[in-house]
Order: sequence, then structure tokens, then C-alpha cells
Amino acid sequence: METLRESVVHLALQMSTYKRATFDEDDLIDSTVDEVYPEGHQLNFRKSNGLKGCWTDRTHLEKCLLVVVIVIAVLLFSSILALAYKYGNTPEVCLTESCVIVASNVLKSLDRSVDPCHNFYKYACGGWVKANPLPDGKSRWGTFNNLWDHNQVIMKHLLENTTLNTTSEAERKAQHYYQACMNEQKIEELQGQPLLNIINKLGGWNITKPWEKENFQEVLRSVTAHYRTSPFFTIFISTDSKNSNSNVIQVDQSGLGLPSRDYYLNTTANEKILTAYLNYMVELGVLLDGEEAGTRAQMQQVLDFEAALANITVPQEARRDEELIYNKMTVRSLQALAPVIDWLPLLSAIFYPVELNDSEPIVVYAKEYLREVSDLINSTDKCVLNNYMIWNVVKKTAYNLDHRFQEAEEKLIMAMSGTKKTCNARWKTCVSDTDGTLGFSLGALFVKATFAEDSKQIAEEMISEIKTAFEESLRLTKWMDEETKKAAKEKADSIYDMIGYPKFIMDPKELDKLFNDYEVVPDLYFQNVLQFYNFSARVTADQLRKRPNREQWSMTPPAVNAYYSPTKNEIVFPAGILQAPFYARDFPKALNFGGIGVVMGHELTHAFDDQGREYDKDGNLRSWWKNSSVEAFKRQTECMIEQYNNFSINNEQVNGKQTLGENIADNGGLKAAYHAYESWVKKNGEEMLLPTVGLTNRQLFFLGFAQVWCSVRTPESIHEGLVTDPHSPSMYRVIGTVANSVEFAKHFNCPSGSTMNPVRKCEVW
Repeated sequence: METLRESVVHLALQMSTYKRATFDEDDLIDSTVDEVYPEGHQLNFRKSNGLKGCWTDRTHLEKCLLVVVIVIAVLLFSSILALAYKYGNTPEVCLTESCVIVASNVLKSLDRSVDPCHNFYKYACGGWVKANPLPDGKSRWGTFNNLWDHNQVIMKHLLENTTLNTTSEAERKAQHYYQACMNEQKIEELQGQPLLNIINKLGGWNITKPWEKENFQEVLRSVTAHYRTSPFFTIFISTDSKNSNSNVIQVDQSGLGLPSRDYYLNTTANEKILTAYLNYMVELGVLLDGEEAGTRAQMQQVLDFEAALANITVPQEARRDEELIYNKMTVRSLQALAPVIDWLPLLSAIFYPVELNDSEPIVVYAKEYLREVSDLINSTDKCVLNNYMIWNVVKKTAYNLDHRFQEAEEKLIMAMSGTKKTCNARWKTCVSDTDGTLGFSLGALFVKATFAEDSKQIAEEMISEIKTAFEESLRLTKWMDEETKKAAKEKADSIYDMIGYPKFIMDPKELDKLFNDYEVVPDLYFQNVLQFYNFSARVTADQLRKRPNREQWSMTPPAVNAYYSPTKNEIVFPAGILQAPFYARDFPKALNFGGIGVVMGHELTHAFDDQGREYDKDGNLRSWWKNSSVEAFKRQTECMIEQYNNFSINNEQVNGKQTLGENIADNGGLKAAYHAYESWVKKNGEEMLLPTVGLTNRQLFFLGFAQVWCSVRTPESIHEGLVTDPHSPSMYRVIGTVANSVEFAKHFNCPSGSTMNPVRKCEVW
């Protein structure tokens, strides 16, 4: 009897172990009890003389043995039912071709020698990193780059296929623009003459010949209005943050040739890059007929002036509170703020033919900077100012000239990015440039060739699930007061999603209407570029007196990206990102939710990050939170700032303040996507498992999220990202996020206090 008892106990322990690993405890108990004792059916021993007689005739030992046998029988029967339940409900293994391929790709990226609770990024991406050395000429490489390369090949085919059945003139303009870019023979013939013609129109350049003029205001108007440069400051039209139904002229700080003020101010760490930048400036000046020694001396003065601009430029992490930096004033007030500039003539030239006067409203985002830049211009030699303004035009347009100018820029890129050589094919340059100019025309071709319409419906369903999950987290948030919660839910409900492409590009008449005023000249690439600057200026000016339009996207359809617009309260997912590894129709849902689902949750959470939360449901910048919730929000974010400040790469610290908005979105996006997946499973049942991977589908969800961020970068590129990028480095986008996830720690059984399961977790949403 003891042996049998031990067997039953052992079996019960096995069941207990399985239960902890696979099911919720309550689910297993309820299922087992319901099957052994169905509701409404009790175990009854009927009273009958026969049974009573049999029982009373038994000895005490017989009675005890009989009871034990009955108990053992019930336990065995219960165990058999439990085993049946266990093995009958284990998810099946998917052995379709797509599942086998997906499993293979997942396994290739893994490094199983790494403990996922110690470093989940290395566990998820270690195999990928080993198998993907940086391609020649690339400073960074990852899944985003790989997918963009894939999209570029498709666009190349569409642009080169002149027999393609294009449905609009705008689509043909895209092809012609690309063909002119590819006509290297014509570009080589012209050499630097197209740019020299511009310099002569602007009144000359002291680099190439003596310049003694008092034409500062005229040159500033020309380089800004006709060549779309931004010396000293940037001027543009966008939605008024405090009146989302109207557009307004906006002015902000600008003027640096290098990506960040840090390059100019931290001279010791960036000496190599500053030297390369100066050499680049000198080489371009000499190619445009400048004399070596004189050009170097004058370009050093220009570089020194840019350093002075960098010194008064406000760092991005200090500009995150948009309520504080938003300043609305008239042109008249702007004139008083920065009197060195003739503002009304400048703005009238930029936004011609729109009529302006000195009562025109302007939103200024860099009030103190404009005051200081006015003083800096006043105290700087006019020849240096002119050299600097012409340099802005040269720098912007030189790459569109012959190979000498391209090679000069590539040397600078190599120094800044750490690449040993560049080998970017000409067609890739031309595809990217065509996408940057006629991207919606090219986008129409791309969508028709690649985008399945049912992908849009599937994406919308996923967004709906994720929005529901986010709102449930919002409801359970403890630090926010109920009134603010209600308003936040209304904002979440109002978020508008745009999937794939703007509708107008599928209408040939509407597409042609947009590009009707832009002429593409066969074989004259540089001229096409200049004409696009002027066309873009006219389109921009036309928006000033119109209401903002949701159909105006900030990204083209082939883009491998997504974004949230606070003034429109909308999230946008171009067709280019709705592909593997982010999404595929035949992927397990766990991977789709871990890929594109987290991207969707990320963009949605931007509506409630430290900047997005300042905008209400109608896209207006205003105070709509109670002060108590604002203070509580800031306390929550302090935890995250401190957490990411403690991350470093190559002994260089991540800037937790600069990356705060993206970190909030990463963490909130992962949480919302996970709960959305759980909701999907409840409605549709458990998915089949991937073969040989040996992971549950919940673990696969987190793995899918992490493997989206597998990447390699040069040390120089890492440095550039740390000083310029609002996103954390890829490794910490994974590590930081999963370390804050209770669900991750649960599904990977990470001990409390382990690296990926710290006792202190940071959570905003």
C-alpha cells in the first residue's frame, strides 16, 4: 500500500509542477474539479438494506481496506482525467512550411549560451550579431536597414520599368526624376558649373573671388527662400500647437553643419570629426575654384562661427516641455526681439505670394536663442556672415554634382560614422532621393505593387486590440486622479490611425494635382533638385491660409518607420513597415504582436509621453491634467530617467532625459501589445508552437520584440546616436523595457533581483 501511495503522490507532484509551468493555478483546479464532480451531481450512497447489510457484516480491517481502495480508485481516476486534460490541451506544434522557416530564423538569431534573465538582448540577438558583420560602407546595420534595402530594390524596379502601366503623370515624373539622377555622364560633364551659377546669382563668394558688398539681407532672403537653407534659424509652416485647426509660421533655432552642438563644444572628444569637417569645407571650396590657403583660412572662420552658434543653441533635453518654449507673437514683436533681421521682407519672400504684414502671428520656439543670435550677427564681420550663408547652399547641393563632390562628402561621412569605405551604389542614392522628392508618386507605384489591402484591415484590428489594452492599463493606473483618467481615455478613444498610405495617392487626378506645378527636366538632375526646392516653397506657402489636413503625411508609403502626430492626435503606419520581420500574415500572432504590435503600442503611447501628454484629444497644447497628476507623472518619469542614465556604451552614458519620450513609448508599447495578445488568445484560443524553438508563445512574443532591434554599429555611429538620437541604443531599448516588465520576468522565470528582473521597476503606463 505504501508503494501505491508513493506513486499517487509522485503523480500529484508531477501535475503540480506542470500546472505551475503552463497554466494559471485556478484554471487547472477548476477544470479538474468540474470534470470529476460535474455541477449538480453529488456523490451519494443510497440507503438500502442490502448495502447496509453488506457493510455491517464486514470486519473493521475489511472496512478500512475498502475505504482505502475506494480513495485510491478516486485518486487514480482523478489523475487519469488530469493527465488527459494536460496532454489534450497542450498546444500542437506547427509544421507548416512558414512555421519551419520562421522557427529557423528565430533560432539563427538566438544565443542560447546567454541567460535570458541576465542579458535578454544578447540572448535574443547574439546569434544575429555574430552572423551579421557590418556591410562595407555601413556605419550601422539592423532589421530596419535590411527591410529598407528590400524596399529599395522594389522601388528601383518600379522606377526603371518604363513599360510599367503608370496611371498618372506624377508617377511618370518620379521615373523621369530617377532617370535624370542616374544619368552620370551628363552630371560629370557639367561638373561644378551649376553651383557656380547659383553663387554668381547670389552676388559672389569671397572663397572664389574678392567680395565687398553690403547685401546681407538680400543674400539671407535668397538662400532661405529659393534654396531652402536655414542659416541662423529655421522658418517653416506647421499646425499651431495651441490652435490645431490652423497653420502658423514658426521659427526655431538652427544653423549647425554637424548633427549636434556637442561636436563643436566637446572639442577634445571630437577633434577628428572637426578636422574632417574643416577639410571637407576646404575641399568643396577648392573644387569651386577657391585657392587652398585662403580657402582654409576663411573656412576656419566659418567653422568658428558655427561653434559660436552651437554655444547659444539650447540642448534638446532642455526643450522637452513645449508649454515652456511656445511663444506666440507678431512679426512686429519678432522684429523687436531680433532687430538685426528685416523680418517682414524675409518672411514675405519665403512665403510668396501670400501677403503678410507686421501683425502676422508667429510662433517662436527659441526666444532667447533669437535674441542672442541677433547680437552674434551684429558682432560678426559681414564677409564671414556671407561666407557662412553661401556655405549653407554649397553644403546642401554639392552632393548632386559630379563624383569629386560626392567623394568629398563621403570622406566626412567615413570620419563621422567610422566606416572604412563607402560603396553605396548610385541607384540607391537615386532611389532615396526620388523618395525624398516625389515620394508620394513613387509611393503610389510601391503600394500597388506590394500592399495587400487586407493587411490594412488586420492592422486596424490589432490597433483596436492594443488601444483597448492601453485603456485598461490607464484605468488601473494608481497615480492618476479619476478626472484626468477620464480625459485621458477620451484622448485615447480619439486617436486616429492611418494605415499604409494616404488615400489621395490612389486617385490619379488628385496625385497629378499635387505635383502639377513641378516640372521635371529630362537629364538635368541638378536643375530638377533646384526646381523642387522652389516647388516645395510654393506648396508650403499655400498651406498658411488653409486648415491642417490629415491626408498630409510626414512619411512616404515605402518608409520603414511610423509616427504619432500630437497636433492631429493620429498614429501613422506606412506600408513599408507592414512587412516581415514586423508583420507577416503567416507569422504566429505572438510574433506579429511582438513586432508591429509593439510598434503600434509605442506610437499610441507617444500620445501620453512627457511631450505628447501636453496635447489634448483635439491636438491642442494646453493644461488639461490636474496638478496632482502632473506632479505624480513627473515622479514616475524620474525613475525612468535615472534607470536609463545608468546605461552606457563604450564608457559613454545614455542621456535619460533626452531619450525619455521614446523610453516611455517603448515601455508602454510593450505592455499594451502583450495584453492585446493575451486578449487575442482568449478570443481565439492558444496558437500552435513553433517547432524546435522550445519556447512558449508568451516567450516568443518577447523574443519577437527583441529581435526587431538586433543591430550592429561602429563606435563612431554609437557616439553620434548618443548625442543626437532621442531613442536609446537598440540594446537598451530591449534591456530597459523588459527589465520593467513583470510579465517578462514571469514567463522567463527570472529570479527577483536578477538583471532582467530588478526589484525596482519603472512604470509610467
